[in-house]
Amino acid sequence: MSFDDLLRGRPLVAILRGVPVARALEIARAVWDSGLGVVEVPIQTPEAVECLRALAAEGHPVGAGTVRSAAQVETAAEAGAVFTVAPGLDLDVVRASHAAGLPHLPGVATPSEVHHALQAGCEWLKAFPAGALGPSWLRELRGPFPEAKFVATGGIGAHNAPEYLAAGARALGVGGAVTADGGLPPLLEVLRRT
Repeated sequence: MSFDDLLRGRPLVAILRGVPVARALEIARAVWDSGLGVVEVPIQTPEAVECLRALAAEGHPVGAGTVRSAAQVETAAEAGAVFTVAPGLDLDVVRASHAAGLPHLPGVATPSEVHHALQAGCEWLKAFPAGALGPSWLRELRGPFPEAKFVATGGIGAHNAPEYLAAGARALGVGGAVTADGGLPPLLEVLRRT
């Protein structure tokens, strides 16, 4: 499955970092039921890998985040992930993900990283940290790289989601605003309207 398929009509990548399984399932089901997004579980701990496994067992597409090594790609695939996400661009991770049949979303913050990620076969790129880069970064980078499809990630919530989408983000990676109590409903409402 490609990111074109995964994110078609789903502008939200809900990032469940360090969330206990029961709470992660609750948030993930709300995201899935909305029809507006997919879920990513950063796999930095054994507990997070088990959370990923539990969510993948629900039968919806779930990705593994903060994948920084080829070994983590293997762990992600074994746990049921259907895509991988990284905070930066590591060509070994890109190759390992593609070899495992998993589309990879590398983090990029410079024109050079965008160029190298595209050359490595990644059309979808994680603009990170989007809160620091700002919506204008997306507008500017779309000029020389019109084929790049950006997922703006970091510092995004209901308050600024429309700005990033208007600037050209195809989707938004949202962590804190999704996992905070009461944070998901206003974000989903904003995404329904945009």
